[in-house]
Amino acid sequence: MTHRVGFVVFEGVTMLDVSGPSEVFHQAGRLAPGYELVLVSPRGGTVTTSAGLALTGTVRAAEAGPVDTVVVAGGDGLAQQPIEDELLSATRAVTTGAPRVASVCTGAFVLAELGLLDGRRATTHWRHAAVFARRYPRVRVEPDAMHIRDGRYVTSAGISAGIDLTLALVEDDHGADMARNVARELVVFMQRPGGQSQFSTAITTPPPRGDLLRPLIASVLADPAADHSLPAMAASVAVSPRHLARLFRAELGTTPARWVERVRLDRAQQLLLDGHSVTSAAQHSGLGTDETLRRAFARHLGTTPTHYRGRFATTRDQR
Repeated sequence: MTHRVGFVVFEGVTMLDVSGPSEVFHQAGRLAPGYELVLVSPRGGTVTTSAGLALTGTVRAAEAGPVDTVVVAGGDGLAQQPIEDELLSATRAVTTGAPRVASVCTGAFVLAELGLLDGRRATTHWRHAAVFARRYPRVRVEPDAMHIRDGRYVTSAGISAGIDLTLALVEDDHGADMARNVARELVVFMQRPGGQSQFSTAITTPPPRGDLLRPLIASVLADPAADHSLPAMAASVAVSPRHLARLFRAELGTTPARWVERVRLDRAQQLLLDGHSVTSAAQHSGLGTDETLRRAFARHLGTTPTHYRGRFATTRDQR
């Protein structure tokens, strides 16, 4: 029996949010009863993605017919500006009566704006998780998850995590062997190791052009709580503090102190997510005191450690 999947798309939609899940469904359809995919947009016709490529043949919600699964794709604009009423109306129409509703990346903002995630666990791209939580306080945001299922709703992290989500949907429909075969065909993990916390300063720091900074950066990432003052770091690579500061500015576009603070903040965030107290997170991240931690959170995240921990932390025992 054909399973109909409606993708909600719009001007500026992220291409991979649509193409990644679509390819998973397509590959699964080669091995079992197929998935029928339909693109739904507020106005129908052609939609231009954020990459400038066109998605043709989209239909309005009223023309989509009944669907078994809805996938709301994401786009940066959903987190940065008010969501258009036409997109909300189209999503409301196509999700009404659908047995399963999913979102990729910031597509969760659309579901939350409609109130569909109130009282439910959900996730979105790690970069937008704090904004998501502030904008929709009734949603129980879990920023480190790759994808979360709560009732008929399934939300996923950023962009390529839509592939992880869709593999999980295929597993629901056809079993683990089918999902494993599709993952093997696409050369991806069936279940990716780790959460979104791996995509932080350690990943976003550009590779240093010279050999001098590489071991230093690796040592800071390995142990953020160690002594990483400017004199200590300069001594470890046998250069003057002034020269090291010039290297950071030239190769990383920042100062040593700011970069170390960001690494420590990432570690503190992860400790809080793991259930550590604010004091423990401050100490074990290298930020030292509660006050230093509070200042770093205010400066970089616009919130407090206590609010962040209460909003996002797991229910593990506090340390």
